[in-house]
Amino acid sequence: MTRLENKAAVVTGAGRGLGRAYALALAAEGAAVVINDVDEGNAGSVVSEIEGQGGKAAASIGSVASFDYCEQLIQTCVEKFGKIDILVNNAGIVRDRTLIKMSEEEFDAVYAVHAKGTFACSRAAAAHFREQGGGVIVNITSTSGLCGNVGQTNYACAKAGILGMTRTWAQELARYNVRVNALAPTAVTEMVKSIPGMENLDPDNIPEELRDRYMGPAEDVAAAVVFLASDAAADLNGQILALGGNRLAIWSHPMEVQHELRSGGWDVSAVEEAFQGPLKGKQQPVGLWSGQAQG
Repeated sequence: MTRLENKAAVVTGAGRGLGRAYALALAAEGAAVVINDVDEGNAGSVVSEIEGQGGKAAASIGSVASFDYCEQLIQTCVEKFGKIDILVNNAGIVRDRTLIKMSEEEFDAVYAVHAKGTFACSRAAAAHFREQGGGVIVNITSTSGLCGNVGQTNYACAKAGILGMTRTWAQELARYNVRVNALAPTAVTEMVKSIPGMENLDPDNIPEELRDRYMGPAEDVAAAVVFLASDAAADLNGQILALGGNRLAIWSHPMEVQHELRSGGWDVSAVEEAFQGPLKGKQQPVGLWSGQAQG
């Protein structure tokens, strides 16, 4: 028996790259999958690939930046396969530029697909999950959302927002037997190969040093999506996983590093004294930690 037998899933942005890998992996474990993409040819190709392997799939073409379309997307899964059990919010775009150079249009476009799209699809799916008594949401975040990254204000903002949504929904939807977790993937995709220095990476021949630093083929990451969607992850809710290459990690939630109490409250001089005394040296580093490749 396969892990996801008789389950129905929606994967956004599934026409290529990581989304395609997620869809193929879910289908291989028995799920019927709706393939969302803005490119009809790419979506159709993935559907044909799944059906050619004996699985069930259907295409839905549109942008998750549209609230109306997200409702239609979830309804497509219900109409085609009778229900929806799994939602993987993967769709995304990049418009990299530093803060001073980034335009309003570049900010809005990225935020709309990643953050608004994740919200709109999840909102539509959650209504069905509540009625049927359960479901799974897997939100795709990024190391940019966890740590920030130069030139990605829009992307990092949206991906960090997805972390906030994940933690909030895990609390809100638990009463309906809905699990919500996030995954920060790193893999050799066309998006990653656009990063200077990564242009010539071959997903089938990645140096072991890079594999240990989170870089591998998309198929590595897909294993975590299947796990989070399956009953094997029944005890996980509101968690952030990261996977790429040889490295699987679980990230902590933001937490207080240290605090000081001052009777009567604080003035500027008191804050200065605190950072010259007990809080000195407690600041956290900015940027990616040394073991991690950008994803």
